[in-house]
Amino acid sequence: MKAKEAEPERSQECPALLLLLSLLLLPLGLPVLGAPPRLICDSRVLERYILEAREAENATMGCAEGCSFSENITVPDTKVNFYAWKRMEVQQQAMEVWHGLALLSEAILQGQALLANLSQPSEALQLHVDKAVSGLRSLTSLLRALGAQKEATPLPDAASSAAPLQTFTVDTLCKLFRIYSNFLRGKLTLYTGEACRRGDR
Repeated sequence: MKAKEAEPERSQECPALLLLLSLLLLPLGLPVLGAPPRLICDSRVLERYILEAREAENATMGCAEGCSFSENITVPDTKVNFYAWKRMEVQQQAMEVWHGLALLSEAILQGQALLANLSQPSEALQLHVDKAVSGLRSLTSLLRALGAQKEATPLPDAASSAAPLQTFTVDTLCKLFRIYSNFLRGKLTLYTGEACRRGDR
């Protein structure tokens, strides 16, 4: 009888253990079999990546040597007009986030390559960039599981009317990490919050 009474406790522990395993493996870019498809709806998941982005931004503030790029890097515009965002179609929001995340991933990879070309790149800077590359890869997988890629695909008759992604360029690692941090705290957080609420209805 005691063994049977313990079964509900073990079953309740499984989701918590699965979440812990997911949090450990996602930064490595490893898939987690059986992970909930809406894992990003757990606020702790996104908060972890936001914290890493802010730590990277803070670590490069005031950095001079090795923090300037030899060429400009294109990044998505992270400014958010909350009134306009609320009135925006779900598909347009998804496109802003999905294509913005793709461009940001390319920008971080470009920054990683430029940093590697330095004669004596800082190990601390490399660690922050490597974490960002891994984090963006994981966030892309999480958003795909949430359905962002599907929502961001315009219908044939709507493709021509879709607003282009607003971009600009940065020339330092600190500015790049600031964009990364702002994007996660702004558009990504807004989109995932709404998407998760839609899924709960």
